[in-house]
Amino acid sequence: MNDAARKLAPLPKDQADQHYREAPNNLEAEQALLGAILVNNDAFYRVSDFLKPVHLHEPLHRKIFEVASEIIRMGKTANPVTVKTFLKADDKVGDLTVAQYLARLAAEAVSIINAEDYGRAIYDLALRRSLITIGEDMVNIAYDAPLDMPPQSQIEDAERRLFELAETGRYDGGFQSFNDAVALAIDMAGQAFERDGHLSGISTGIHSLDGKMGGLQRSDLIILAGRPGMGKTSLATNIAYNIAAAYEPEVQPDGSFKAKNGGVVGFYSLEMSSEQLATRIISEQTEVSSSKIRRGDISEADFEKLVACSQMMQKVPLYIDQTGGISIAQLAARARRLKRQRGLDVLVVDYVQLMSGSKKSGENRVQEITEITTGLKALGKELNVPIIALSQLSRAVESREDKRPQLSDLRESGSIEQDADVVLFVFREEYYVKNMEPRDEFDPKYEEWKMKMEQVKGTADVIIAKQRHGPTGTVKLAFQSEFTRFTDLADSSFTQYEH
Repeated sequence: MNDAARKLAPLPKDQADQHYREAPNNLEAEQALLGAILVNNDAFYRVSDFLKPVHLHEPLHRKIFEVASEIIRMGKTANPVTVKTFLKADDKVGDLTVAQYLARLAAEAVSIINAEDYGRAIYDLALRRSLITIGEDMVNIAYDAPLDMPPQSQIEDAERRLFELAETGRYDGGFQSFNDAVALAIDMAGQAFERDGHLSGISTGIHSLDGKMGGLQRSDLIILAGRPGMGKTSLATNIAYNIAAAYEPEVQPDGSFKAKNGGVVGFYSLEMSSEQLATRIISEQTEVSSSKIRRGDISEADFEKLVACSQMMQKVPLYIDQTGGISIAQLAARARRLKRQRGLDVLVVDYVQLMSGSKKSGENRVQEITEITTGLKALGKELNVPIIALSQLSRAVESREDKRPQLSDLRESGSIEQDADVVLFVFREEYYVKNMEPRDEFDPKYEEWKMKMEQVKGTADVIIAKQRHGPTGTVKLAFQSEFTRFTDLADSSFTQYEH
């Protein structure tokens, strides 16, 4: 006899007296909800946005709910007659056939008004059962103390599962119907239409770059690479601050907040301290040179500017983590915590080569980088946020005549190139031309050098070498080195050209 029959038929006396710990469930609530749906299909739409078949405890109820859902979504009527054809006719519920059980559910149905309350009760009990499963796994693993799962990684695993449960109400992955995927795509297009600049992703604050990329797309891994001195950290900092400064929250029906424009940014600064990063941002915003700020070589007017800027920046949702050599597991755990506590829309990691993998990858640096990039890609999908990861380039660039970076220049390149959805290279020709200045200003080549310097001075190229959802090509930007600031060029006719 299954659980549904047990609730409908009285239990024998000796069994009723036995006390045992049963997983939290409420079969009467499930029966009442299913009855309401079978009598009036509108009841389904009161619970369809949050309740899935997996949330029901009794397997037969799951099947009834699943079949009724499919029938209603197809625009047909779900009632005891139409539903029973999709269930096994020879199944029994106690003394009742499935057809009789369906008729009984409909006959004893309560008002449609209560449908959502019953749905919520079923959903909450399903969450409690999921929590129990996670808790039991934690206890069992902690008792067994397996060698491949030290306490720290068990904490991170539990944190991940709890985060997924809190975010989605279920911790098991699974297939998504194409209908749901299409609905999400249409929602995304609608949001892009309403958002500033009509972008499908989050605006970087640099229009010519947005024009090529459509903004930063959720769950994308964006690799931003360049040789030292090219300004990759400056570009990442500019983008991070632009997004955080443009943050406009919108209250959702459940009381949570979602970014209408801009977003909450998490910045892992593995190379620079948070003070150095803040100095760069203040310099960029106030147009006071960062070297002057560090030396204290500023006027009273400049100082007032800095104070005003710092007061404004305190309201900006930009969170900096300056832990050096952080592992991918620690980074993921902290990012989940930030999303739960403050929200999270974009993650920046500066830079990949300063992260550490697990001990398993041992001495093999290529394996370690593969583990890190694969982990970043998975984290972006899990949190549904774009991740901008900075990367170094190999020295091969310096030995070439043409110093423009290529995909093959990525250090330990295979996995970085493979896992990335977008690869951007920052290239400033000015940096190389400046170093070629003839010593003698009367040298005939000096004029030629001067003309070349005039052409490239204050400009930078962002080369889009790979992009899954759009064209590759080059975006020309203005770069003000004293303020470490990238902006759109004043003359837009030079801003972009495609390969």
